Formats: sequence, structure tokens, C-alpha cells
Amino acid sequence: MAHVGNGDTTAEEEDCFEDAYDRIPAACQMDLQTAIQETQCALNLVLNNKFSEALDLLKPWWKDSMYHALGYSSILVMQATMTFEHKDIQTAMATIKEALNTCQRFRKKNSMVGSLSSLISKQSNLQEVEMHAEICYAECLLQKATLTFVQDENMISFIKGGIKIRTSYQIYKDCQNVLNVTRNLSSQTDSFRQFEGGVQLGIGSFNLMLSLLPQRILRLLEFIGFSGNRAFGLSQLREGAASQSLRSILSALTLLFYHTYVSLILGTGEGNLAEAEALLEPYQRKYPKGSIILFYSARIAALRGNFETARARYEECIGSQQEWKQIHHLCYWELMWTHSYQQEWQQAYRYADLLCRESRWSKAIYVFQKAAILSMMSEEEAKKTGEDITELFRQVEGLKQRLAGKSIPTEKFAVRKSRRYKSSSPIPLVVPALEMMYVWNGFTILGKRSDFTESLLVTIESTEEKLRSDTNPTEFHMDDSCLVQMLKGLCLKHLGRLLQAELCFTQVLSSEGRIKYDHYLVPFTLYELGLLYKQQGDFAKAATFIEKAKTNYKDYSMESRLHFRIHAALSSLKGTPAGTP
Repeated sequence: MAHVGNGDTTAEEEDCFEDAYDRIPAACQMDLQTAIQETQCALNLVLNNKFSEALDLLKPWWKDSMYHALGYSSILVMQATMTFEHKDIQTAMATIKEALNTCQRFRKKNSMVGSLSSLISKQSNLQEVEMHAEICYAECLLQKATLTFVQDENMISFIKGGIKIRTSYQIYKDCQNVLNVTRNLSSQTDSFRQFEGGVQLGIGSFNLMLSLLPQRILRLLEFIGFSGNRAFGLSQLREGAASQSLRSILSALTLLFYHTYVSLILGTGEGNLAEAEALLEPYQRKYPKGSIILFYSARIAALRGNFETARARYEECIGSQQEWKQIHHLCYWELMWTHSYQQEWQQAYRYADLLCRESRWSKAIYVFQKAAILSMMSEEEAKKTGEDITELFRQVEGLKQRLAGKSIPTEKFAVRKSRRYKSSSPIPLVVPALEMMYVWNGFTILGKRSDFTESLLVTIESTEEKLRSDTNPTEFHMDDSCLVQMLKGLCLKHLGRLLQAELCFTQVLSSEGRIKYDHYLVPFTLYELGLLYKQQGDFAKAATFIEKAKTNYKDYSMESRLHFRIHAALSSLKGTPAGTP
């Protein structure tokens, strides 16, 4: 049994951790300081693509040392969030459960939750190991919340997940109170800084995550003690990222994920890329071949519209390691989109096909995406691939999966769209790859490049003309026409042709009563029109249209995703300085 205490390590023992990159040091004495240092070694190994070595370093002690338990489960959670595979999520969840048991053994016997206030007034009762046990225990609970956040966008799952992690949230709040009291009394030891870094990561992540939730959900959570302040959450994570603690890189990665993914998929796409680049820069120097660092570097380049640079970095990321194929799959997904933005459909098809064959995250989405990309090619180009587009679309429904008992919203959307191919006389979708591009907020990225936006506009207008001249319109004709008008309006908006964009959006709204199937188009168009008015400086009108999308419509495709974006948009409008025209 390892002994985890708060004894000092000798200078000789400290030396064995000096080089964290080339070799794994043998554990000399597993006290608190040694545990933190070994976990730092493991983290360095992960960032240098040595994933198995990191797990091998942590595994012998993970049932005896709180930091080894935390590090071991963190790596598996990281893997699960990248693969989105059910078995990886189950493995990570089981590991977190065991890690919680390990941390629990070092917590104060009566638990610090609910008793910290009395402990604060009796500083002699505060034991260093117990403080760290609280923060490690809370962090493991936060990992459970992360998996819930990743695997399902459904509103109910957020409520259930929120209730489950209330203990974690309360521990972090209590630890923050301890931190505020002990900061002036402490001698600013390394142990204190490590504790502080843990509090900043937890408090920052919780505040940021909760601030993303739509108001109707947040009001329910506030009733049971939760609250989320985005500005405070970001400030805590920034302080944590700037610290010299074990968790500084984790705070930085949380901020990077927020700026490069969350703000785009669940927000208005206004991530702070300048901050993302500044956060990444020191790690690019320290881990120049690290796949995680290369991946974020490529993602930032793509978000800036530098698709050529992004592709080169994604390829470098793929070549940097062969152990975690899941990172390759993330790169394939991004490469598929960067080629799609440029309408390089054959190259985009190549990566969609690789995802279909290699990744098990969502076969339904991958097969739909491959069929959608083939639909954008000429008949001759599509035939060369040897694929049957109709058959691919027909496969989608049978590939739908459930996570935590819930269907994935994007899969449900793909299934519904693909049903047009089920009959013996299928009615082809129009520009399906561009519709999925919109679902993932890709027009915000594409809009950074006027040349590719212009090119896409030509494609959309060509489809518009075909629909207009159709002498035998199908039952989907009006839905297809409205989809094309919405996408055309988005291109025009990003090209600065705002009046023409407004006309496209209003044309969709005026056709509301004739839309038969794609009812999501109206609330999403109201939202886009609201953003257009915001861009023009008419904030009152913007709020009116976005509020209308929020309150007047329900039970349509991708409803949860739109409500997240609406919340982000209304929050940004409320943040507009008073008196702004």
C-alpha cells in the first residue's frame, strides 16, 4: 500500500523528475509532492504522443494515489471525448468510479462538503492531503459532467447531469472559500499553488459550462444552487492557464476547446482566436510534434479561413503519431470540411469514406455525409467512385445509435432527411452537403474567405434556377426552395450584401405556411435575420426576431442546438453597451 502523506521529498528524488520527456522515473516514495510530479510527467508524455507510456506510469499507483487516479481517468476521458464511442465512454465512466473511490479514502471522514465552513474557522483542522483529496474528488466528478456534455445535446440530459454533479459544484465552491481564507495565511508553497490551480480549473469550467445553457434550463438549475457567470469562468481559467500548476495546461485546453468548438457549434461563432493563439504558442514551442497541439493549431488556421495552412497541419498531426487513431479521425473530419468549403468534393469524399470505414463515432452521420458529398459531384464523377448514392442514403436510418438512452440530434436530422430515398422513386435532396455545412455552423468559417463564398454562391444560385424552372415540382419543392434561399442569404451576408441577404431571409419567412417538412427552416431563418440586424447595428430589431425564434416554435429538428445559439446571441446583445445605436 502506498503512503500518500505531506512529507518533503529529498533533492535526489526531485532530480528524478527533471527530464519529463525522455524517460519515466521510478516512484521513490509516493507522498503528495511525488504524486503530483509523477502525474506531471504523465501529462508531458501525453502531450508528446506517448499515451501508453503515460498510462503505464500511472497504472501501478492509480488505486492508491489520488493524483495517479485522477491522471489515469483523465487520459481515458480524453480518449472517450475524442472517439465518442460508447465502449470508450463506458470504460472512462468505470475508471472514474474507481478513481472516486481512491480519492474518497483521503477525504476528511465526515466529508468536507457541508462542514468546510467550520473547518475554515479552525485552520489547525485543515490537512494538506485532505484539501487535495477534495479537489481531486471534485475533478473526477467534473469529468463525468464532461462526458455527459459531450455525448448528448438533449436538454433533459443536461438537467439530469447537472443534478448528478451538484456535489462536485458544491465542493469547488467550498474549496474556493478555503482558498480565499488560506491565501493570506499560506506561505505560497507549491502544494498551495497546485490546490489553487485545481480550484481555478473547476470553478472556471463550471461557470463557463453553465453560462452556455439557455435561460429556461439555467433557471431550473439555479433553483438547486447552480449559477454560471461566463466572464468569471473565463477569468478563472485564464488565471489557471497562466499559473505554474499541474492543471495549467488543462485550463488552457479548456479555453481552446471553448474558443474553437463550443462557441462555434453552440454559440454564434465569435470565439476569441487571438486568445486561442496566445494560449497555444508556448505549448507549440514545448511540444512541437505533439498531436493535440498540432490539431488545435490546424483548427485555429481553419477558423481564420487559412484552409491551405490548416490542411498541412492536419496532415502533420496525422503523421505525428500512430497510437491514438482517434486523433486521425478528428483530422479526417476537419479535412473533409476544409475541402468542402472549397467545393473540392472528390477530396472531401476521400475523408468521408475513411471515416465510414475506420471510425465508429457515428456511422449514420458519416454515411449521410458521404452520400451528401457524392450528391454534389457531377454524375460522371460520382459514378467513378463506384458508390450508389441512393443505397447510401437508405442505410442511414439503420445506423442510428443511442447514447445514454438518447438519440444524437444530428443523427436524427440525417435520418429524417435521408427518408426521401426510401421509396422506389426517390426524390433527391438539393445541396445536402451545404445543408449539413450549415448544421455545423460552417458558413461562419467559410465566410472568412470571400473567394470561396462567391464560388459557393454560384452553386446555390444554379440550384435556385433549376428549382425555379422545374415544370414538374415535387411535394418537397417549397422546402427545397426555402433551404436554398436561406443558404443564399448566408453567403450574401458574409459577402457584405446585407440588403440582398435580408430579402432572401424574408422570402423564407413569407413561405412559412407552405413548408411541409423542413419546419426547422423558419426559426433558424429568424435567428439568422436577427444576427443580420445585429450586424447592421439595429439591436432592438435583432432581439425581436431572435426572441420570436425562441418563443414561437417548438418540436422541430435541431431545436436544442438553436436554443443554445439563441442564448449566446441574446447574451451578446445584452452585453452591448448602453446607448449603442
